[in-house]
Amino acid sequence: MLYLEHLNLVVQDIPRALKFYQAAFPHWQIRGGGDSEWYGTPRSWVHFGDDYQYLTFNDSGTGENRNLMSNQLGLSHFAFVTSSLDAIVARLNEAGFDIAKPGAEDPYRKNVYFVDPDGYEVEFVEYLSDIPSQRNLYQ
Repeated sequence: MLYLEHLNLVVQDIPRALKFYQAAFPHWQIRGGGDSEWYGTPRSWVHFGDDYQYLTFNDSGTGENRNLMSNQLGLSHFAFVTSSLDAIVARLNEAGFDIAKPGAEDPYRKNVYFVDPDGYEVEFVEYLSDIPSQRNLYQ
């Protein structure tokens, strides 16, 4: 079996990043953290997730994230599946985050995109069918 265990993100400020992700994932927790050095730059890190997957946040990020409307190299977005898209949207809205762009109209899934405080685009998807040929229909 192969699955994605974690994403390692460089952010400007860990508590600011956690505000977004704690709203999206209220059942996740800080698994661990500490201080390290990355090529001569001191930084702190935190693992935020559950027993099986997590996000790593490393502070001391500099500069701006890539322009999401460009063809510039870099991460475009990453996505999480949810059983209740409305609940995720409500929690993020309550925490002060608005939908960055709506997803495409599709009879078998709903999705939206948010941009976190460091400029990473995060997609949330709710599948409306458990039939793989419908869930994976590309139009």
